[in-house]
Amino acid sequence: MSSPLLPDYRTQSPEVAARFERLRAREVALSVRGLTKNFETPRGIITALNDVSFEVHKRELLSVIGPSGCGKSTLVRILAGLETATSGEVRVYDQPVSGAGPDRGMVFQSYTLFPWLTVKQNVMFGPKIAGRSNYHAESEARQWIELVGLTKFENSYPHQLSGGMKQRVAIARALANQPRVLFMDEPFGALDAQTRCQMQSYLLEIWKNVDITIVFITHDLDEAVYLSDRILVLDANPGRVRELIEVPVPRPRSFQQFVEPEFISTRHHIDSLIHPTQSHVREEFPVLKFTKDDPDVV
Repeated sequence: MSSPLLPDYRTQSPEVAARFERLRAREVALSVRGLTKNFETPRGIITALNDVSFEVHKRELLSVIGPSGCGKSTLVRILAGLETATSGEVRVYDQPVSGAGPDRGMVFQSYTLFPWLTVKQNVMFGPKIAGRSNYHAESEARQWIELVGLTKFENSYPHQLSGGMKQRVAIARALANQPRVLFMDEPFGALDAQTRCQMQSYLLEIWKNVDITIVFITHDLDEAVYLSDRILVLDANPGRVRELIEVPVPRPRSFQQFVEPEFISTRHHIDSLIHPTQSHVREEFPVLKFTKDDPDVV
């Protein structure tokens, strides 16, 4: 439920409502139907995902969020073709997904760069595997490196880069294969707060300039609201769709919007889905005192 001090998160300005009408009219880039994933364990079968269904439209940025254990990473790995589902179907532009393919790119939380290759060589790797000549692979790599703002570092090695720069290289390397859908599994989770904010802005700028659909896995509520057109909220044990939320915050986005009613209301609603009030039970810890009571420390 919405806070009585805030507007309902579903309240949209005419501009935002019109944007969602245009979004819904676009071609479906990703279709997920009845996706279920079971794991066999010594204790029996565990269902990680249960009957998950949703659609993502072309050029949409959709975030997936939920409590720990809701199957976010399992879901994105199945969508990318890195794992197989127990049942259900995944289609990208109406073509069934049966394994990894060049129509889908993946960016992980860890940087997964080849440490023995330079920035340029890392980004060239995909085009060269696809059969491009060295000349064309290098030319394409430089375009993607310029897009992520690392032209001055194209001859640097990963160990010479900051965490945020490494992740920009990882994004450029994924985009160099020219995928139609990009999956990102908590790509900024290992970064410090300041670098994370910078990377969020970089991602929105990249998304604006590349014809790509993005599915973004995160556990950060502010990040989800800031980046997304829509947010898929999952329940845990087993993972299943709780709600699909249209974000009423206007674009273009800025960090100043974090304090605006639409942003706060949407964040509050997502938090209420993930952390219901009734589940906030205070855990009792054994008390070991190593100091005297202090009235200012409570």
